[in-house]
Amino acid sequence: MIKSTNHLPGVMTKSEADLRQIFLDQVDLIPAGERISRCIQCGTCTGSCPVSYAMDISPRQLLAMFRAGEMEQIMKSRTIWICASCYACTTRCPSGIKITDIIYALKRTAIEKNMESVAPQVQRLARLFTENLMSYGRLHEGTLIRKYYMKTNMLKFIDLIPLARKMWKTKRLQPFPKRIKEQKSLARIIRKAQEIEMRHTKETLEYAPDFVGYRGLGELKLEQRKGE
Repeated sequence: MIKSTNHLPGVMTKSEADLRQIFLDQVDLIPAGERISRCIQCGTCTGSCPVSYAMDISPRQLLAMFRAGEMEQIMKSRTIWICASCYACTTRCPSGIKITDIIYALKRTAIEKNMESVAPQVQRLARLFTENLMSYGRLHEGTLIRKYYMKTNMLKFIDLIPLARKMWKTKRLQPFPKRIKEQKSLARIIRKAQEIEMRHTKETLEYAPDFVGYRGLGELKLEQRKGE
């Protein structure tokens, strides 16, 4: 059950106001990120998501909670770390909202503010996945699983030994990771890309306060739009 973190309707705590501003700064880097204001709460994103069953907040609820100012609960959720980045929600959204990119913006905000998820093991797996990719230039499942369970549950790792033996016998397990050629060059490219801000191709939208959740972007955004 989703619990409200606000003390009064329409009033955000200072910490949540800060989180919202950081998140909006991230959204500004997303081409056509302004379309977040056009969400009609149809639920197409949730219905299209292959991992929504494992989320504590569905993609539809995530956008609704943003409009309600529940930033801390979003940042601490499992949802932003579970996203599979398949872009099914983005391609099917009738309002053209880039939901996957918005979830990436939420991840960056959570990382910037060092916010721990209510399910830290999910967050830890996401970080180990990135480290694995940077180290070898490709994903090595054996190394990822070993490091994950050594940091979370050693007993679970021991339980997987019989399965590992069966996979070894059928030649479906590669015990040692192999780096791709020019792995260091790939790592440098990725690090450089992380330093460069995405090009901001802001889409021109008419002022339409009747859009659902339009005011969720804040009065400052509305004033800026009026002046354009």
